Amino acid sequence: MIVAIDGPAASGKSTVARALAERLGAHYLDTGAMYRAVAHAALEHGIDLDDGAALTALASVSEIGFEHADDAPLPTAVLLDGADVTSAIRTPEVDAAVSAVAKDPGVRRALVAHQRALASGADVVVVEGRDIGTVVFPDAGLKVFLTASAEERARRRHVEMNERGRAVDSQVVLEELERRDTADSSRETSPLAAAPDAVHVDTTGLSIAEVVERIAALVEERVS
Repeated sequence: MIVAIDGPAASGKSTVARALAERLGAHYLDTGAMYRAVAHAALEHGIDLDDGAALTALASVSEIGFEHADDAPLPTAVLLDGADVTSAIRTPEVDAAVSAVAKDPGVRRALVAHQRALASGADVVVVEGRDIGTVVFPDAGLKVFLTASAEERARRRHVEMNERGRAVDSQVVLEELERRDTADSSRETSPLAAAPDAVHVDTTGLSIAEVVERIAALVEERVS
């Protein structure tokens, strides 16, 4: 069973998906990390982020995978061509580049095929991103669309950046988040959108545990 979790930046997708995977004992597939890995590779190779052909070629040949210690739900490392890039894909430079990479149709085609391959064969897989329920896994057993106010999402992102040692003004974080929302929602290929049959969950004012329990209850309903 595929549990597809979509939503805008900082809506809690990654945190909720990881906690849900642990709650269910299911593998967690971080599609965002895969796009970040391609963005990192593009920067490392000096590829112009407007060069769609070069980005597509790069995504097509890049070997992106995840390590799971003792088959644990959460991956312990993100691998790019055999190298551990877990930390390298979370830099400000990659943050700034990933939207341009993720909107490229060729990159998305290459990674969607890879994502489907990675998720095949498992009993339950929790997958999060921005087009999981609409494009990657349109037949997912459960589709959830997480939302939260822009102000709440910016607050979360600001806290996260501070914890990483990045001192950024909160207003700058909000403005960047709003730009990301616009870019993700207006791109021609696989724009951010909720699937018609997705369950909407507004995470504003809810704890991670509360959101996870709501989704876990939905999973139990679908499999019972």
